[in-house]
Amino acid sequence: MATPGALAAAGEDISRRGLMLVLSSPSGAGKTTLSRRLLAEDPDLTMSVSVTTRPKRPGEQEGVDYQFVEPIEFDLMVNRRQLLEHAKVFDHYYGTPAEPVEEALSAGRDVLFDIDWQGTQDLKEEMRDDVTSIFILPPSTKELERRLKSRAQDSDDVVARRMSKAAVEISHWQEYDYVIVNQDAEAALAQVRAILVAERLKRSRQEGLGDFVKRLRDGQ
Repeated sequence: MATPGALAAAGEDISRRGLMLVLSSPSGAGKTTLSRRLLAEDPDLTMSVSVTTRPKRPGEQEGVDYQFVEPIEFDLMVNRRQLLEHAKVFDHYYGTPAEPVEEALSAGRDVLFDIDWQGTQDLKEEMRDDVTSIFILPPSTKELERRLKSRAQDSDDVVARRMSKAAVEISHWQEYDYVIVNQDAEAALAQVRAILVAERLKRSRQEGLGDFVKRLRDGQ
């Protein structure tokens, strides 16, 4: 995986603004698995930790998986415009704190987002030039239901609700920059990696490229 310092052929670091890599999908299509794999192998990628009003699930860690807050605190964050995006999902609220994201981008680090289509729309309204969005599709509806049931995290009623919502979520696929069908996790991961490398190399994100080229033209 290319790092910011690896972007210069001559071995010289070229300063780069980070990007916001958004992964969205219906629940069970595999975006969380892909996110964890990317984070484990790429030191230049950090996870955006959302705030949520939902209860903590077994195994989740405060400040790692989510920041768990009371509804009144969440409302205060919205009113203070401290969130880049926020939405209600299955009776609970989720949002993205703005400050840590901007700090990371300014330092040349990329930020990964595991959010839905509503959150993606809001992020694009706030920071369109920084956002690269990928929608993950399941290979079939039957396989999506199988994956949801195999997780054994939700009741049958919740699985049914997630399946009902999947059609609405999938209808927003055209709003994304890239679409990947997650038939095979390894193949899907390779495709996400390729997108990330290409987006990092965009001329507009390499803020130090102008100075680097000037030095080349000056014979340095």
